[in-house]
Amino acid sequence: MNEEISSDSESESLAPRKTEEEEEEELEETAQEKKLRLAKLYLEQLRQQEEEKAEARAFEEDQVAGRLKEDVLEQRGRLQKSVAKEIQAPAPTDIRVLRGHQLSITCLVITPDDLAIFSAAKDCTIIKWSVETGRKLHVIPRAKKGAQGQPAGHSSHVLCMAISSDGKYLASGDRSKLILIWEAQSCQHLYTFTGHRDAVSGLAFRKGTHQLYSTSHDRSVKVWNAAENSYVETLFGHQDAVAALDALSRECCVTAGGRDGTVRVWKIPEESQLVFYGHQGSIDCIHLINEEHMVSGADDGSVALWGLSKKRPLALQREAHGLHGEPGLEQPFWVSSVAALLNTDLVATGSHNARVRLWQCGEGFRQLDPLCDIPLVGFINSLKFSSAGDFLVAGVGQEHRLGRWWRIKEARNSVCIIPLRRLPVSPVAGS
Repeated sequence: MNEEISSDSESESLAPRKTEEEEEEELEETAQEKKLRLAKLYLEQLRQQEEEKAEARAFEEDQVAGRLKEDVLEQRGRLQKSVAKEIQAPAPTDIRVLRGHQLSITCLVITPDDLAIFSAAKDCTIIKWSVETGRKLHVIPRAKKGAQGQPAGHSSHVLCMAISSDGKYLASGDRSKLILIWEAQSCQHLYTFTGHRDAVSGLAFRKGTHQLYSTSHDRSVKVWNAAENSYVETLFGHQDAVAALDALSRECCVTAGGRDGTVRVWKIPEESQLVFYGHQGSIDCIHLINEEHMVSGADDGSVALWGLSKKRPLALQREAHGLHGEPGLEQPFWVSSVAALLNTDLVATGSHNARVRLWQCGEGFRQLDPLCDIPLVGFINSLKFSSAGDFLVAGVGQEHRLGRWWRIKEARNSVCIIPLRRLPVSPVAGS
């Protein structure tokens, strides 16, 4: 210890003595340096805060840009979200079966909030179901022909239904050429549209409006306004009974022309139509995937993907549900229903080969690949995806919705709710 002290004292004695002025100057410089250091630190903090804000803004802008890009693609009708590869095949025990109709289900719709399902059947009744409990919320009974003073209802097979995008109006069409408009919430009958000269086979509301499109076996397409209880116009072009119709936000609708072998896009303001060819048999069902693409099914067993800019299918899947019959006399299973999850690559088709089939649309809708099969016995006469895409509803019957060519006795006339669970997306390697 003593040695250390002495060495320190020696070094101190060797160092030149500082004057009082120099020490004061050093102290003054130290204070200035401190101010400068604090100012630099403050500026650095400000810079970091600004960088963090800029990063947050950039992240928000990226998110907004992504949403805007999706909105633009959706408006242009070209949005194709990739969800099909995430879908997990449901177990048969997960399928909920709702029984209530006496005869084959012909059509169904899901309310925009995904809380209720309306189903209709050959027994001329319409039933409103709760998705959560599976219970009947309301039954619109069959009406007796010619009877006066009875509650409104259908007296013949209900072939089609549609619900407005705000969930206010329900429209139903039957073999007696009538379209009935209901208040969807209370199931109260509002009014009846007459004008078709044959069975009403297709109905669709234009999204975001109360404009209603209808089509019929009389080969025409009619436009109505449900809110104003008014008829607008009639369009002609099909050469045979029209089998189905669909519409989205644009002022146009698409139709499946049955035996005339055409799919048509009707541009309502211009009163013009585009004609598409591709199926060999009767085109019985059609559904829009987005504003620019659609899927259709026919009794030749084929499923087709279409783009509005091409007159021929972008993709055509023949024998989509396989073949049946004696060796050498095999016939394809008819495709009796199609559905698409809006603005995605997921499509579902139904037949009477005891399964609903899910498909993935390839990029640009130029390919159609089978995903999985869901066992379901009977004629799948109607298919609808929920808005959120978390379940698929199938209308099942012992008979085809348009006739009695076959009868599948072991089938149950029912509404089937099929849950669609998503696989968790695996993280990207290295992330």
